[in-house]
Amino acid sequence: METYTKAAFEKVNGINMYYEVYGEGDIPLVLIHGGGSTIQSSFGRLIPFLAKTGKVIAVELQAHGRTSDRDQEESFEQDAKDVATLLNQLNITKANFLGFSNGGTTTLHIAAHHPAIVNKIIVISANYQREGLIDGFYNGFGDATINHMPEPLKTAFLAVNPNQNALQTMFEKDKQRMLDFVDLSDDDLKGITADTLLMVADKDVIKPEHVVKMSRLIANAQLVILPGVHGTMIGENLNPEVSDKTIEITAHLIETFLNQQAV
Repeated sequence: METYTKAAFEKVNGINMYYEVYGEGDIPLVLIHGGGSTIQSSFGRLIPFLAKTGKVIAVELQAHGRTSDRDQEESFEQDAKDVATLLNQLNITKANFLGFSNGGTTTLHIAAHHPAIVNKIIVISANYQREGLIDGFYNGFGDATINHMPEPLKTAFLAVNPNQNALQTMFEKDKQRMLDFVDLSDDDLKGITADTLLMVADKDVIKPEHVVKMSRLIANAQLVILPGVHGTMIGENLNPEVSDKTIEITAHLIETFLNQQAV
């Protein structure tokens, strides 16, 4: 794991928000983790590649990892607002954003509703509408308990926040947000003007057809479909067998996209 150059908390919209900074560069790349996750469980293996070529700011969202909770449900809209507020308080006027899974949905909300701070976005394995999830995703979802949460995600959470009650809270709030999934509209996506890289795995929990549809709605979108399952391409901690080479290829695609000049 790459060693961060800074780790800090910032008071943001009533929560104490944790973030880490890696590398150097002008326009930072903001990393937004998936549901049930921390910076390390989503991006621990990807950050060393990304930080070689630029500045990376990785955040933890409401109730996740080291960031505190607030007395309200989670929403992608609020997460987007929290990230935008954090950057504003850090005096960052323009950033690139990379979101994985639920973090990708948050990234779409940032691009749609906070466009002034957005340079480019990378959305990995994320949906903008409930229909984008594979058939059967919600079967039994409402009955899920923390016992159904993958052990590597629990372990990663408790490694940075050894509080079982906080883990339970995150699980319940993430679950509720998915049960109440609020769609973005096609018009929201059509309104995204930022250059966009959409990435999905061929055996993802997100339907590749859904991401193809997204690529048609967003004017300046590029699409990549890679072999694997949810999280394979970034070496998320549920995919320990993934080789560094696979992660390096993903990082190379991201770096190439970020360095492309507008035609």
